[in-house]
Amino acid sequence: MHDQPQAPAGRSSALLGATEQSRILTVPNAISVGRLLLVPFFALLVAQGRDLEAFAVLVLAGVSDWADGLIARRFNQISALGRALDPAADRLFIAAALIGLGLRDVVPWWFVAVIGLREVSIASVLPGLLKRGYGPLPVHMAGKAGTAMLMYALPLLLLAQLEGALGATAWAIGWASALWGAALYWLAGALYLVQARGIISTAAVVETVTGRGA
Repeated sequence: MHDQPQAPAGRSSALLGATEQSRILTVPNAISVGRLLLVPFFALLVAQGRDLEAFAVLVLAGVSDWADGLIARRFNQISALGRALDPAADRLFIAAALIGLGLRDVVPWWFVAVIGLREVSIASVLPGLLKRGYGPLPVHMAGKAGTAMLMYALPLLLLAQLEGALGATAWAIGWASALWGAALYWLAGALYLVQARGIISTAAVVETVTGRGA
């Protein structure tokens, strides 16, 4: 029996990358789009003080975030679009929740500013990356953990508005998760900034040496 010829490793990687770039209609992407569409509905519920409904939507968003990642990995449906949609949906949910809870004095504005400043700092390096042909860098594991903790904390902070032992327990666990989530969020942001600035600096040196930046 003759062995079947194997494609070169470089070619296989290139084909895999091309496949990821071309995938659009996948189950994980549909889930991510659905999560994006829930953001304005969730913001309306928070603004109206309908905390139990908003809590349910946040829990649904968290479960869908876990599910789309699992499906993408399990059934090989990872795509470039999914890599962009998934963190975008998470960030919009976190932003909507923090602003809504800030307006209702559930969370202090300094905490909203801490998370917002991190996003602004990340956005500040994107033009430099795009100018040199790079897209947004892959999400760091610390960033995934921080996002997960914030997504876990926010529904608990909503639940903390209830009176009694349930509200008090939700407040304690929710704030513990929120503070740890913010710390991990910033750690990942710092690592992202270091990586991005290294890429931009290296690309600038190459441009100078080759004369492309002239």
